[in-house]
Amino acid sequence: MRLMSSAAVLLFAASLASGAAAQEAAFDAARISNDIKVLSDDSFEGRGIATPAEQKVIDYLSQQYAAAGFAPGGENGGWTQAVGLNRFTVSNVSGQIKVGDWTQPLAQGQQATITTRLPSDGVDLRGKPLVFVGYGTSAPERQWNDFKTDVRGKVIVVLVNDADFEEPALNTFGGEAMTYYGRWTYKYEEAARQGAAGVLIVHETRPASYGWTTVANSWSVPQFDIVRANPSAERVPMEAWIQRDVAVDLFRHAGLDFEQEKIKARSRDFQPVELAGATIDAKFDVKTDQITTHNVLAKLEGSTHPDETILYTGHWDHIGMGEPDANGDRIFNGAVDNASGTAGLLELARQWSKGPKPERTIVMISFTGEESGLLGSEFYAANPLYLLETTVAGFNLDATSVLGRMSKLGVTGYGQSELDERVIALAAAQGRGFEGDAGAGAGIYFRSDHFPLAKRGVPMGYLSSTGDFVDEPIAPRVAAAAEYRANRYHQAADEWEPNWDYRGMIQDLEVVFDAGQALANSRDWPQWKPGSEFGPARTVSDAQRK
Repeated sequence: MRLMSSAAVLLFAASLASGAAAQEAAFDAARISNDIKVLSDDSFEGRGIATPAEQKVIDYLSQQYAAAGFAPGGENGGWTQAVGLNRFTVSNVSGQIKVGDWTQPLAQGQQATITTRLPSDGVDLRGKPLVFVGYGTSAPERQWNDFKTDVRGKVIVVLVNDADFEEPALNTFGGEAMTYYGRWTYKYEEAARQGAAGVLIVHETRPASYGWTTVANSWSVPQFDIVRANPSAERVPMEAWIQRDVAVDLFRHAGLDFEQEKIKARSRDFQPVELAGATIDAKFDVKTDQITTHNVLAKLEGSTHPDETILYTGHWDHIGMGEPDANGDRIFNGAVDNASGTAGLLELARQWSKGPKPERTIVMISFTGEESGLLGSEFYAANPLYLLETTVAGFNLDATSVLGRMSKLGVTGYGQSELDERVIALAAAQGRGFEGDAGAGAGIYFRSDHFPLAKRGVPMGYLSSTGDFVDEPIAPRVAAAAEYRANRYHQAADEWEPNWDYRGMIQDLEVVFDAGQALANSRDWPQWKPGSEFGPARTVSDAQRK
């Protein structure tokens, strides 16, 4: 059975590039397959960051980049950039919510996932009142405030996604497309700004775009965060998710109807609701230590403008090892997510080395810590080894299509930059259409490594295949895509298979290669389109681009 990628399944993204290119790409499916097979082998133990497996990844990538003709692109003439993180391992987790005589235990990974990213030896919350604050959003520019009450020292209950998801016609947050306010990362960040003691995000599959198993797997392993100067101002003591059924029961025992409260939460007039008589007890030990993980960088220096760079990015990490699944497998191999994208970077490097040296420098970055919250790319964007002001643009590969060719190219962030038209034209030359911002409701634009760079003004594209499968047999491909979403994304079953069809992935690699080649051999500087929230960050450095 063939699998589908998480990004390719959730949306299939894209965006970037420039005009047409000359050199014909000749990507090798056998090489791609072998790279995925190696990187997702059990011996790599799920590519957890700051584990013995990390050095195996660094060694393999640096060897392959060197063999492709790229030079070390990291710090001090090496292949890596050190990324300092805090690691949080929770244990002895106990929790319960109570309303009067009713008590609901919160078993870790079952009714809830409970953790923290605030340095400490442990968390002990007893009798904390619960307050429902709708979507947990404070957006002054949209005249929206869900925090019309003081939540300091309390635990807030929030909905996932943003207020337009189930009623796009409201168009207060851009309709169906998720804004950053809908991301779980934002919910926790805003709770800290409001002084809350903790957050319970109510998990619902459609607005989250993934099932409970994904939440349980992703949050039952150690969590990571960048080292912060004042972490208590940016992190709450408890970050948690609860199952929807638990929330429904909680609201019912507090005299409320969950669905009716959700409807009220879609309005600017929404008033936070203190859940009458409802409290939470949560206690757990925390082991906090600082670790160093690494981005891997390789470069092909430009012949004419070596200080101007084009990036190709993707994350090498996955979620490592966790609790055994029903088959006893505890290794999260991450074959599609994201050994496939990493393999794509290696194959792109091989292709770049075949032709004439580009005028601008090509930089491959295999980021660490994506699964922990885009931490490697966030660190790089804050501490760039190549000036962001003279970074021309970038292409991000995350969980590529391994089920064959599809009829369209999906463009994540469509409408943001001038790169759209360039990529769409290249897809059209392949006989493909495009889908603008596929998966926007799932917030894919905020969920991969292009985002930290984009929000600092670097035009970034993130693409994969979407639409309908074009090669027979169709039905097994459709079934495999659905099966991936349901049973493999962020689960131990995301393993390499020998019969994958890489023709769709190769089409996408051709697009980003041709787009990058056109940029690398021109004086073009792609611009953000009028109205893009990322344009102002780029404008301040206009004088540095000639």
